[in-house]
Amino acid sequence: MTDLRPLTITITDEVISDLKNRLALTRWPEQETVTDWTQGVPLAYQQSLMDYWANDYDHQRLANRLNAYENFVTEVNGLDIHFLHVHSSHDHARPLLLSHGWPGSIVEFLKVIGPLTEPQNHGLDATQAFHLVIPSLPGYGFSGKPTQTGWSVEKMAETFAMLMARLGYDRYLAQGGDWGSAITTAIGRQDPEHCIGIHLNMITVPPDPSADDLTEQELSGLAGLAHYQEWDSGYSKQQATRPQTLSYGLADSPSGQAAWILEKYWSWTDCNGDPANILSRDEMLDNIMVYWLNNASASSGRLYWHSFGKGQQPTQVHVPMGGTIFPKEIFRTSQRFAERIYTKIIYWNERPKGGHFAAFEQPETYVEEVRACFALVGD
Repeated sequence: MTDLRPLTITITDEVISDLKNRLALTRWPEQETVTDWTQGVPLAYQQSLMDYWANDYDHQRLANRLNAYENFVTEVNGLDIHFLHVHSSHDHARPLLLSHGWPGSIVEFLKVIGPLTEPQNHGLDATQAFHLVIPSLPGYGFSGKPTQTGWSVEKMAETFAMLMARLGYDRYLAQGGDWGSAITTAIGRQDPEHCIGIHLNMITVPPDPSADDLTEQELSGLAGLAHYQEWDSGYSKQQATRPQTLSYGLADSPSGQAAWILEKYWSWTDCNGDPANILSRDEMLDNIMVYWLNNASASSGRLYWHSFGKGQQPTQVHVPMGGTIFPKEIFRTSQRFAERIYTKIIYWNERPKGGHFAAFEQPETYVEEVRACFALVGD
């Protein structure tokens, strides 16, 4: 493993000065004509958060949090892949790959690293522990940016499987939400010889509206899908069709980049109308900083361009699978419909609170679900 290069995350004074200058020079739009978030992030809310980002946020906080763990970069499939590699002190610990999505990053998982690697320090049974591999998706975070087309979900899955092999993990588990769910599913489909089980907190197999015995939960899932398509999917259409055009505004304006992400915290978290009810301003800005520092608006958005409307039909996954449904998740389904794709569901649960960013919003619940699922997966 000599081709693994240690990485120290650095945020220079020049980068911070540039950020503050851009925030100070923000040209603001007029105020919205509603009293809620239905037209987007409210002006007063955005101005308050941007003032905090410029003047009160610790601009070294992200680097300090990430550098508390071992960061590495290695070239896989011709691209530099950044990842955290956190070893448990337990010899019986099993390797677990965690994959994020958009508009997420490895920041989402920082609160669950301790409980998953050293459960005894968090009031949990130490008989189950994990060595964690947490990569930044290609084009996201501190990973390299593809300069050619072809970086689909399937290629990312192939890349992550190759990463696990390079780290010496012949058998491993995998977990993900959002694009991480699609990548984890593809890993289970493509690498069943080595991936021994997966857990997802977003399962994109919708209920069949033609079924005549739909449950209340399935009807709720269909209603959520309809709401998403009508009111919440504009970002995906833009990123799937013209990510480059969009990126000129996001790359130039930290306020624009922040608002593009912040709206999803309002829409997709279980927050009772204010994302600060569930995520602190520091936590939201840590994740936004990952995108800003790495100028990743275009390179991250291209995953939609590579994946949407390409006519690919889902095929079945036969490795053991577990799913957790959160009430404010974008896409919600039931076990019977998920079984059309996942033929070996060993764990299924619905939780009363939580949304799209499970590890970020509800870290204790997330840990419980991951542990409960993988306890059923043999070595």
